[in-house]
Amino acid sequence: MSAGTAPLPQTVSDCAVAVLTTAGAREKAALSRRLAAHWRDRLAAGTPLPMGTAAPPDTPARPARPELLSPRDMPRRRPGSAGGRLALLHAIAHIELNAIDLHWDVLARFSHVPMPAGFAEDWVRAADDESKHFNLLADRLEAFGSAYGAFPAHAGLWRSAEMTAHDLPARLAVVPMVLEARGLDVTPGMIEAFTRAGDVQTVAALEVIYADEVAHVAYGSKWFHFLCGREDLDPKIAFHDLVRRHFGGALKPPFNEAKRADAGLPPDFYWPLAADFGQS
Repeated sequence: MSAGTAPLPQTVSDCAVAVLTTAGAREKAALSRRLAAHWRDRLAAGTPLPMGTAAPPDTPARPARPELLSPRDMPRRRPGSAGGRLALLHAIAHIELNAIDLHWDVLARFSHVPMPAGFAEDWVRAADDESKHFNLLADRLEAFGSAYGAFPAHAGLWRSAEMTAHDLPARLAVVPMVLEARGLDVTPGMIEAFTRAGDVQTVAALEVIYADEVAHVAYGSKWFHFLCGREDLDPKIAFHDLVRRHFGGALKPPFNEAKRADAGLPPDFYWPLAADFGQS
């Protein structure tokens, strides 16, 4: 789809598939923002887009670069040096690009699950936010004479989507309530590193991301609780069960308990899981 010329999709799931099948990073972010605006325009006009049904790809289209490496082969990023901070910026941009796809994917992959209209509203907004975040970080990379794709990147970020492709509660538990919640834990340290380096523009970008991610975790918690209520399940017990079965790793302290609470995640959701994995 070329910007501004091709007909706009007429269902939410078709919008999602259009983004998921766009390979270029900047193009993906631009299309995501355009289709989120289209969704808002239709809602404001009183003719909201229906969910529809469309089959998302198993793996989203991606640019030829960056080179994708297994987690164990990723070089360590040391934010004390200029090169380390640049590599860290690239890593965060890669996470945000994956997040664009993750949020659109949940709309297409689970379009068969009956949900209130607010479900689509939240995840379209989240996908739009992630597109904005990617652009902010790509702009910072380019300001330093680099670009997205210049560094190797983590190949395993889509793994959580694959592991939860069959189960909406599992997807909500693992992606927003574990992975994005982890972002709330680590972002303050990144802000501190770029503050020490005097990089005011990057700090401003990270502060935007930090504020928005609280809402994304909250969307996950809200809809997870909704689904548990509909099935008469205890949300805490269900969350522990799904994370143990579908998240391949430890929940690592320290936790940003204040921001997690703002997002609807009380400590008794995540601390028992950290203990399960040998954390103290």
